[in-house]
Amino acid sequence: MKAVLLAGGLLLAFLAPAAAQIRGTGDLGIVVERASGSVLIVETTNRTVLSRVEGLGDLSHASAVFGRDQRYAYIFGRDGGLTKLDLLRAEVAARTLQAGNSIGGAISADGALVAVANYEPGGVRVFDSRDLAPVADIPAIYADDGARSKVVGIEDLGGRRFAFSLYDGGQIWLADLADPERPAITRFPDIGRLPYDALVTPDGRYYIAGLFGEDGLVLLDLWRPDPRPRRILEGYGRGEQPLPVYKMPHLEGWSQAGDYLFLPAVGRHELLVVDRRRDFAEVARIPVQGQPVFAIARPDGRQVWVNFAHPLNDTVQVVDVPSLEVVATFSPGKAILHMEFTPRGDQVWISARDSDRVVVYDTGTLEELARIEARKPSGIFFTARANRIGF
Repeated sequence: MKAVLLAGGLLLAFLAPAAAQIRGTGDLGIVVERASGSVLIVETTNRTVLSRVEGLGDLSHASAVFGRDQRYAYIFGRDGGLTKLDLLRAEVAARTLQAGNSIGGAISADGALVAVANYEPGGVRVFDSRDLAPVADIPAIYADDGARSKVVGIEDLGGRRFAFSLYDGGQIWLADLADPERPAITRFPDIGRLPYDALVTPDGRYYIAGLFGEDGLVLLDLWRPDPRPRRILEGYGRGEQPLPVYKMPHLEGWSQAGDYLFLPAVGRHELLVVDRRRDFAEVARIPVQGQPVFAIARPDGRQVWVNFAHPLNDTVQVVDVPSLEVVATFSPGKAILHMEFTPRGDQVWISARDSDRVVVYDTGTLEELARIEARKPSGIFFTARANRIGF
């Protein structure tokens, strides 16, 4: 009996350290350290850094998506690198240099396919999420002479479908990869000049692309059997001289709060408020302190948090959605690049690149909760994105 008890005690002692490492993935996330090619793996419950993973290449414009089980992050680097990161082991599970210049990507609803939008060569490349083996190559050829376009605004649409825009070609393409060996491509030409970014509504119905070359946006209703692009907010500048654009706004940093969409206006110190119930008509403009880059809604839709381009890029403003008014202005640090809410919106994490820190706030009281040291942080991505279309 003593021998059995002793053996059981030794077994428990052996298992204890391993058990202490067991954790779920629901409160994990990553912080991109853009200057050093590294990422921090963080957990939001206690607001701590778990580890740093290095060797991820050029992360100067990096973004990330997550697999269905929230264990793996797929990170898109500006150097064309695609990295599969194991959040639990804190190590690179797979990596490939798939292009010369990449701008972002998306993952299919079943988690099987990772699609990457490329500047050079222009097009979309698709990979098996398990090992990053190539699955499909979709060159963005838009002219008779074979010219390729930079690809921007890639979004997942549910199923194995993706939408993206051709910056040089002025087109929107839909790609259905139900059969990855034979992608079905639907092309919408002549949508407008220089689509620079895009968004998809949380229900996957509307794909909206911003046009840098024109005052306006283009909308595609994907629920229609025969979708046709149409213009919305056309001429929102109303002939006014726009301010110099120091940094392009990110439509992927848009907001939907109830039936309202909040969109950063290109070259203006305004948020555009659009009502879905009124055929995407503009219903208000909210004056803000600078040129907005991201306008991100708290998950419950009560607030929209806004950051700005240079020279006011140390500032964050909070918009109260019911009143459509700015209710708070403060400076978390120098060069605010990104904001990310925890899944229920109790915290917001803000990267201050030139202050080398991430600052965490309570969104109800606006009280600062934590400061986390980071090397030139930019994008912050939490695993809750795995369960949302368009993220």
